[in-house]
Amino acid sequence: MAIFNRDSDDEVTRGTRAVVVHAETHGADRRDSEARLEEARGLALAIGIDVRAAQAFRVRDRKPATLFGSGQVDSIAALAQAEEAELVIVDNALSPVQQSNLEKACQVKVIDRTGLILEIFGERAATNEGRLQVELAHLDYQAGRLVRSWTHLERQRGGFGFLGGPGETQIEADRRMIRDRMAKIRRELDQVTRTRGLHRARRQRAPWPVIALVGYTNAGKSTLFNRLTGAEVMAEDLLFATLDPTMRQISLPGLDKAILSDTVGFVSDLPTQLIAAFRATLEEVLSADLIVHVRDIAHPDSEAQRDDVMDVLEELGVAGEAAYARDGEASDPPPIIEAWNKLDLLGQDEAERLHELAARRDDVVILSALTGEGADRLQRTISGHLTAGAQIQTLRVPMADGAALAWLHEHGEVVGSREEGHDSVLEVRLSDSALARFRKREQAES
Repeated sequence: MAIFNRDSDDEVTRGTRAVVVHAETHGADRRDSEARLEEARGLALAIGIDVRAAQAFRVRDRKPATLFGSGQVDSIAALAQAEEAELVIVDNALSPVQQSNLEKACQVKVIDRTGLILEIFGERAATNEGRLQVELAHLDYQAGRLVRSWTHLERQRGGFGFLGGPGETQIEADRRMIRDRMAKIRRELDQVTRTRGLHRARRQRAPWPVIALVGYTNAGKSTLFNRLTGAEVMAEDLLFATLDPTMRQISLPGLDKAILSDTVGFVSDLPTQLIAAFRATLEEVLSADLIVHVRDIAHPDSEAQRDDVMDVLEELGVAGEAAYARDGEASDPPPIIEAWNKLDLLGQDEAERLHELAARRDDVVILSALTGEGADRLQRTISGHLTAGAQIQTLRVPMADGAALAWLHEHGEVVGSREEGHDSVLEVRLSDSALARFRKREQAES
């Protein structure tokens, strides 16, 4: 979606001059202000905004009217004027009232962190499903901000993007339009969810284990996905380079086939509207047999990023101690292993230290998705987790059911077989998850 300059009707999507400010409150952030400002710069860069300056302000008490203190608001306005900024990006969540008051004080457009992330998603969504999810999140965010206006109450809205401030006389009409459009999108997404559920059920009947890649944005998930699958998913040094989920078949040691899923990257303070809108997409993580948490181990805030990802996973119900609903029944969350990526960016001493740490854990692999170093270890680790607890099972299969026989050969180790009448009795070494999938396949066939 486009960014609109409030002082003109010209649409500007790239090159908009902006300043970034952050309200630093004691104990509220996992990372320091410089790291937050640097990430905000990266978010702005992701859609081509020209960040002229960035500054953090220590806020003792959040002001209901403006978030910042009055003197700090004056400093922000002066900074925007000095840099000839057209946009002020506040790297915090703003209420509609705070956003409106800051716009009046600064006399330029103001957006908050949520608005910026939504803008990135609006530009990056490539599939119809992704565009619907982003539009729903935009509209949900916009609905609470229709009451705001700043200097041009008579001006009619220049576009449907949330940055396009409506005229005051249009508020009720806009609310009705937004409600109607959101209802229509939800119906379309319900259909997408049903279709995705059918595809997921078909995979489980096939069935192959599913591995989901998750991680902080720009951790290298898509690069690793391409490395393991030979695909050509967009992989760039940009925040949110991938929005739409991609799935590919891969082979692993001891497993003939598995499905690898590349998912949207997470970020700190991920807007609740996006989590809700992308829930259908993120349900791929819910159905995974194993989650690979890709971490940028060379990033100075790698631990804080890990905590942010785990927060989102817990919100989705796929991490933590609580069981979640899977296939209509309560189930334990899938196991999680960590892929410590970007080994190539580490110095020798740090790389050796991390190798020693990873060697003491069975749920960590250190690698470079870019160079391929360690990718084979990751594949063996994934296979080991998926086949853990394999035991020899005695299974009776009709000889006419060639598909079932082939499935057992592909997903287990057949150590013995004999014929009894029209059936084959096989001794097969299978993991508990593979046995459960085979039983489910039998039920689906009956």
